[in-house]
Amino acid sequence: MVFKKCLSFDKHAKLEERGHWGSKVEYLLAMAGNVIGLGNVWRFPYLCYKNGGGAFLVPYLVFLMTSGVPLFLLESILGQYTQEGCITCWKKLCPLAEGIGYGGQVILVVGCVTYIIIEAWGLLYLAFSFSSRLPWATCNNDWNTDDCFDVSMQNGSFGRTNQTNTTSPATEFWERRVLAISGGVEELGGIRWEVMLCLLAVWVICYFCIWKGVKSTGKAVYVTATFPYLMLLALLVRGLSLPGALEGVMFYLLPDTSRLADPQVWMEAGTQILFSYSLGAGTITVLSSYNNPSNNCYRDCLWLCLLNGCTSFVAGFAVFSVLGFMAHEQGVPIADVAESGPGLAFIAYPQAVALMPLPHLWAICFFVMLILLGVDTQFVAMEVVITTIIDLFPNEMRKAGRRERLLLLFCILCFFCQLVMITEGGVYLFQLLDYYAYGSGVLFLVVFESLALGWLVGADRIYEIMYDMTGVRINPLFKICWRYITPLVSLVRLVCSLVWYKPLTFNRTYVYPDWAYVLGWALSLSPTLLVLGWALYRLGTVPGTLRQRFHVLCQPDPQYLPTRKKEVELQQISMEDQESIKH
Repeated sequence: MVFKKCLSFDKHAKLEERGHWGSKVEYLLAMAGNVIGLGNVWRFPYLCYKNGGGAFLVPYLVFLMTSGVPLFLLESILGQYTQEGCITCWKKLCPLAEGIGYGGQVILVVGCVTYIIIEAWGLLYLAFSFSSRLPWATCNNDWNTDDCFDVSMQNGSFGRTNQTNTTSPATEFWERRVLAISGGVEELGGIRWEVMLCLLAVWVICYFCIWKGVKSTGKAVYVTATFPYLMLLALLVRGLSLPGALEGVMFYLLPDTSRLADPQVWMEAGTQILFSYSLGAGTITVLSSYNNPSNNCYRDCLWLCLLNGCTSFVAGFAVFSVLGFMAHEQGVPIADVAESGPGLAFIAYPQAVALMPLPHLWAICFFVMLILLGVDTQFVAMEVVITTIIDLFPNEMRKAGRRERLLLLFCILCFFCQLVMITEGGVYLFQLLDYYAYGSGVLFLVVFESLALGWLVGADRIYEIMYDMTGVRINPLFKICWRYITPLVSLVRLVCSLVWYKPLTFNRTYVYPDWAYVLGWALSLSPTLLVLGWALYRLGTVPGTLRQRFHVLCQPDPQYLPTRKKEVELQQISMEDQESIKH
């Protein structure tokens, strides 16, 4: 009954316009908020130090130029030209590849269910940051064990920190207080009610950020996309002023060129480009679809890619200067305190902050930055899902009030699906979905997307579409990338990821049961099956010979948008000639 009420529509309601961004700034901030997220802060710096320091920038830049920027521009053109979501845009440009849009929606929905849990954890940490003493800074708490050792109280004696049976208070706060982690995915246990309340609060924030479409999204990004930079700048300045910061920065950047011979380094660089620039799932396409058709998306693409790369690089200084300080205070090697992902955000960095003067201030700055970096990525993903559904059913869904009800229903369904992941064993399931949903599935979509646009639609046609929209001739090297280099690089990266596949483990020790790996691979392969299944379905339902069907399904819809070239030609003809043409 609740869902029926949410979807009870007035049949005679007036259709609303799809809309555009209120200004160019809103679009750029929304795109920046989407592509600049937690991966810039907690993944890139760790990958950089792990894979050769400054030498890691070589494969990173190679993949950026051959895969990242060309795909980013392709998806921008696709959305801006069709003015549609990430499913209906394929209907108008290459119907055979429409399954790419459906596959992207699967990944985005899983992302909406998993990604926001990180924000709930961050919000809980933020709430604890206002307590009189940071709870992860001391062992004098109910949840601490006898193995807990407070490094701030060691008075120059580092002997006990080298024992394998000791744990830091930050680790115990994370594992025993926040997660109350169980022994495995089979032992779900009870719901963590504090995390659930934080999760509910984040959903409410995200709902009201996008409930009116680009009108509200465009206003929300003024805060969510800019404020994290102020926090990052404050943390960077503070980190560089700490003792041991220089050692941390040198550890982060010191080049080790021998690592370039390791194929795994190149694999991780390519994967970082894919995830950091939000490629494959359709978010760039949808955000660009709200642009004016004549917008210079070529220039926007180059600036946004530059901004993303620079943010990742600078974030490394903020992170490793603080980790260098923590290593200096504890008298241990920096490698012993360097972490990635949740280990950095909820163990290593909070532990380092607890050792600083004014720890509460820096804890608040860090977790506010963490929450805002994640929130704008989250509500952009929600916007993409909702926009895509509305564009699939415009006559039904563009009536007054229907968007808000659809969004509310989506938030409620996602929230109830997430409850299993905020149980005592939920973190195992969270990691499983995160690892497999964003693994081979996205790589498959990128391969299909680059082949579809570079060959079926055609690099020459994409090149002309760009000129028709903007009047700008982009560098001809992009045509070579779209046709040859980007599909080849994407395909090689996919093959290598399958050849060097490593089963997921938790904390390097816990091995998942077989059914969990089956679930993970089913999720990972579902986008691929949607792409291939949809192509076979369309080939089987369109009349004509197989060759005729293939030709028809690879042709753009001839009646949806007048090209800029035609408009320019008409403007050059006199008014009298235009009248004769019309008659």
